[in-house]
Amino acid sequence: MTRLRIDLAYDGGAFYGWATQPDIRTVQGTIEAALHRLLRVDEHDPDEPLRLVVAGRTDTGVHASHQVCHLDVTASTLERAVGHMRVPAVTALEHRLQRLLPTDITIHRVSVAPDGFDARFSALERTYVYRIADRSSEVDPRLRGCVLHIDDTLDLDAMNRAAAMTLGLHDFGSFATPNPGGTTIREVKRAFWTRVPARPLTPTGGADAPDSGYVTPTLESGLVCFTIVADAFARNMVRSLVNACVAVGIGKRDLDWFAGKMAVPKREGSTGPIAPQGLTLEHVAYPPDGELAARAEAIRAVRTLP
Repeated sequence: MTRLRIDLAYDGGAFYGWATQPDIRTVQGTIEAALHRLLRVDEHDPDEPLRLVVAGRTDTGVHASHQVCHLDVTASTLERAVGHMRVPAVTALEHRLQRLLPTDITIHRVSVAPDGFDARFSALERTYVYRIADRSSEVDPRLRGCVLHIDDTLDLDAMNRAAAMTLGLHDFGSFATPNPGGTTIREVKRAFWTRVPARPLTPTGGADAPDSGYVTPTLESGLVCFTIVADAFARNMVRSLVNACVAVGIGKRDLDWFAGKMAVPKREGSTGPIAPQGLTLEHVAYPPDGELAARAEAIRAVRTLP
């Protein structure tokens, strides 16, 4: 059996999340259907299930610019991807899979995974970014599918003071729901709010620049971005933290309220998730190859607070 690592991206707007569900369009279901068709394997074959294991399950409407999953496949089945192509089987699979998938999924790379690699359990950390256009931003309609627009001006200083409370190992039960048998204890390594500077797309001034009163800004100029990095995330955790920070940023809630939610990990209505379209999984980090198996073994243990 060969384990493949698949690096990919997707626009989550037309998907009901990552995980396969009957009769519903999901990212996992779409890719697995393409794999079964490409490799000529019956989807009910118990000996060759062609099931993807993903680094982070994204919810309905959430995007990924760099997601990672793995796939176990026999050598004989993998060779079916070659066909008339004069390239290695893994390269053929990468090219054929990309052509077969819809345009809202992109395959960055397919490679043979190193020994001990597990897309989910070997990961050291995941990075998510949530993008907002507030009243101080110019709303670009081209970004409507990946940016949330709110009709308020956000206080980033207050939001950063709230975000700072999330750093370290905490029970995020106020902002997340555990999987069956799981926990909402997570370690947040970085969490901060920034406004993207209004950088021009074209140069201004100087001998080589046109003398013009109009400068085209970069696409993300002025957007408010929340970047959060953690070892893992519980269900709805990022979107609920964003919603709570936004409540602080518009003055609806204060920092004492946020501190109380961190201190008492109890789920209630005011800390539900914000709309999904602003959220993107940006990066998944892994340890050196020689530490992959040990990392996977360690992370499978259910965490507790000291």
